[in-house]
Amino acid sequence: MIVSIHHYELAESATDQEFHDAIREAERQGLFDLPGLVEYQFLRGIKGTRKDGYTALWMYESRQAWQALWGPSEDPVSQEEYPDKWKQWEEELLAPLIPGNPDNIDHTSYETIDSSDD
Repeated sequence: MIVSIHHYELAESATDQEFHDAIREAERQGLFDLPGLVEYQFLRGIKGTRKDGYTALWMYESRQAWQALWGPSEDPVSQEEYPDKWKQWEEELLAPLIPGNPDNIDHTSYETIDSSDD
């Protein structure tokens, strides 16, 4: 399984409610229904360095499923090649709420560790 963690910093002009509304609208439109994406969660920090900041966890069934959408980590697909649903989420709903290009947010993708690999 691949877990991608995306950190979102809202623009000064954006409100928490607008961000929550954008998430709900994306869900209503099925924008997060991507092949191989098995679960996602949006989180809000309650303590620590990201207190009041937003994060999303995107969980993909396998490395192959993740690469089919985004390309291998050493050669990712360009923004123009992103799935249409993802482009709509980033360009229409997310971009107005964050400073800069949504593709430049702080993010990291992780592969789960299988304890049987020891």
